[in-house]
Amino acid sequence: MTRVLIAGGGIGGLSLALTLHQIGVDCTVFESVRSLRPLGVGINIQPNAVRELFDMGLTADELDSVGVPAREWAMVGLNGQDIYAEVRGLEAGYHWPQYAMHRGAFHMLLARVLRDRAGNNVIRLGAKVTGYETQANGAVAAFVEHADGSTSQEDGTLLIGADGIHSRVRAQMHPDQPPIHWGGAVMWRGTTLAKPIRTGSSFVGLGTHRQRMVIYPISHPDPETGLALINWIAEVTKDDPADRADIGWFREVPIDDFIHHFDDWVYDWLDVPALIRGSDSAYENPMIDRDPVSTWVDGPVALMGDAAHAMYPTGSNGASQAVIDARALGAAFVAHGVTAQALAAYDAQLCAPISELILRNRGAGPFGLLNMLNERSDGEYDDIDAVIPPSERQEFMAKYKAAAGFAIETLNTAPPTLAKDAKVPDQPATVASNSA
Repeated sequence: MTRVLIAGGGIGGLSLALTLHQIGVDCTVFESVRSLRPLGVGINIQPNAVRELFDMGLTADELDSVGVPAREWAMVGLNGQDIYAEVRGLEAGYHWPQYAMHRGAFHMLLARVLRDRAGNNVIRLGAKVTGYETQANGAVAAFVEHADGSTSQEDGTLLIGADGIHSRVRAQMHPDQPPIHWGGAVMWRGTTLAKPIRTGSSFVGLGTHRQRMVIYPISHPDPETGLALINWIAEVTKDDPADRADIGWFREVPIDDFIHHFDDWVYDWLDVPALIRGSDSAYENPMIDRDPVSTWVDGPVALMGDAAHAMYPTGSNGASQAVIDARALGAAFVAHGVTAQALAAYDAQLCAPISELILRNRGAGPFGLLNMLNERSDGEYDDIDAVIPPSERQEFMAKYKAAAGFAIETLNTAPPTLAKDAKVPDQPATVASNSA
């Protein structure tokens, strides 16, 4: 029996499992947590990934239940004036919307849909893949550690490491990889019930290249109060190593620990301190990624999602790229069967360009405009057009969207990643259907 083993039940792993079920491939997802819960705060899903979710069979109503279509992307200087703004999603002419959503709610939606389609046993909780071994017949054995302390070996045709930035699969594939990379930026994240600003569904980056807020709604406004759940990220870059010594890694912190950085960020259209203080909690974490690696594949084993390409969240690409990875793997399986050759084709298609995107995001991604502004004017300006002409700003953003895979003309005219009703051709069984 052909079976794909998936290490990790996050957005990437569940998107892959949904794709495999769609194309007729048996799979099992191994997730280390004992129960799935709606963790996290806001994420953005770009139109190229929304297209894949629709082709996966998710509906606009389902996505609307966990988020809101984005209408605008805007970058605003400390003087409150726009540096750059553009419409997004359907209003921009894309054939698919862009969504801002609660990560945990989206994760739960994927899990529910997968279980509805493939059965409850498709996800094994309390089961962490700790390593792998390629078998003499070309198949793979995954070593699994269970929540009760026991261990087992699971045999499969292929193993896909979707186990995040701390991936054990990647660590075995690249044992000499450098440690997690942190450039000194610290983020504090939270959500607040408040009235949406600008279009009512705008993604707003406010501030400078060294200190900024990112603000966007992740729910529809309440029809009675007009309040929506607003996701916010407060960010400061620290250069002094001594200032970095006590930075928490994804820990809850008192708002008073950091709000002083934003005390005077008050405008007639936005009160930043009030927005931050309106949150029940705040979580501190460094902005981290991993250095690109030369390949995501080791024979019958491949990486995807953050295990392959953990990147700074400056371009809102992490979750979107995980969905794209899943669909690219599905297309490779349809073309080459559930084989190592399919994994090699996937690697050839995505590893190099996405590695470039990791490095581009280190340069602040689309927020690189703030770096350009600082270099030319120390971040102060009366007329942005005199500092960075409109054509230059538009060219900068166009290059980023092309690198991230959602340039509008290219995306709108691209054929589906997976043709409707595409299936993997029958192939000889390579592994037993039960655990060893």
